[in-house]
Amino acid sequence: MSIVVADAGPPHYLVLTDAIDLLPRLFGNVVIPDLVRAELSRPRTPAPVRAWLASSPPWLESRPSPTVQAPLSPRLGEGERAAIALAHAIGATLILMDDRAGVAAARSQGLAATGTLGVLARAAAQGVVDLPMALARLKATNFRYRPQLLDELVARHRKDDRP
Repeated sequence: MSIVVADAGPPHYLVLTDAIDLLPRLFGNVVIPDLVRAELSRPRTPAPVRAWLASSPPWLESRPSPTVQAPLSPRLGEGERAAIALAHAIGATLILMDDRAGVAAARSQGLAATGTLGVLARAAAQGVVDLPMALARLKATNFRYRPQLLDELVARHRKDDRP
């Protein structure tokens, strides 16, 4: 069974796009550090995200945020640091994170990492989400991305879908 740790970004955007149920479908349980839970509970976090977290689904597990052992870039936020430290501490096979610097830091430490777009692409590859529709919902949020990245993702998905 794989162990998946998430930073705040992917759950945040998957809730806002009504795609949060992809996480248990793709990964079973997902673990977040307590620090990430606190980030997702902040008053400035959109109300739907806070409401989802308040009713915590059984597949979401919070664990204490471990102390960061490895040197990490000072550009990383506390949530990214905590997620990377927790992933190491529990032997995670994957970390879900959108922050580019965080993903680079996780990968440089031997962790497999993907973000919201990667989750949507995996779900589309398994036929459980309409990728263009999911990306349209994501574009309606404040998710930051390079526009050509979404075009490439849709093109790759269409190519993979051909018989």
